[in-house]
Amino acid sequence: MTRITVVGGTGYAGSAIVAEAARRGHEVVSVSRNAPAEEARVEGVRYETGSLVDADTRARAVADAEVVVSSLSPRGELDGRIVEVDRELAALAEQHGARFVVVGGYSSLRLEEGGPRQAETGQLPPEFASEALQMNEVLGGLLASSDELDFTFVSPALQFGSYAPGEALGRYRVGGEVAFTDDAGVSAVSGADFATAIVDEIETPAHRREHISVAY
Repeated sequence: MTRITVVGGTGYAGSAIVAEAARRGHEVVSVSRNAPAEEARVEGVRYETGSLVDADTRARAVADAEVVVSSLSPRGELDGRIVEVDRELAALAEQHGARFVVVGGYSSLRLEEGGPRQAETGQLPPEFASEALQMNEVLGGLLASSDELDFTFVSPALQFGSYAPGEALGRYRVGGEVAFTDDAGVSAVSGADFATAIVDEIETPAHRREHISVAY
């Protein structure tokens, strides 16, 4: 059993990770700005609330964790603050000897080996560009961090989110920082299967200090 704290644990990715980790018997804490509705709570999970821009909330989230999963998005109060917040969470994780797993964005992936990350091309649709650039900056900070920080940055497929929930197929593939697709040329993964990949990586670490991707 591992002590896992998921910050942003009531969002799309976070809630799936919380549910999968709890299902496997881990000790799970969810930290988010607002508490979930009673019917959305997972049995055995401890739900805590607080703003992640607040240093005390971040310190409390990391204090007893063996693994900290950041599934935060640069929206609302975190728009323009996500780089700072994830940097501080990473520093706390390193200080406490905890592993730091970040749910990143598809736009941090390269389309070909040696090519630019999509967020760095200047060709993203305006409605996605700000979030993509912020999450890509989070990745850059992690890649440049001290070797003492045990992190994994995980980019989901292009089709990933509440708008395309998909089904739990019980399978997934792990790639590196170059985007990949299935045999039909589709880049997709369901929330449930993405969460399975995250918890598998927590239980059997195979990608320390790496940027990886998950899709079918």
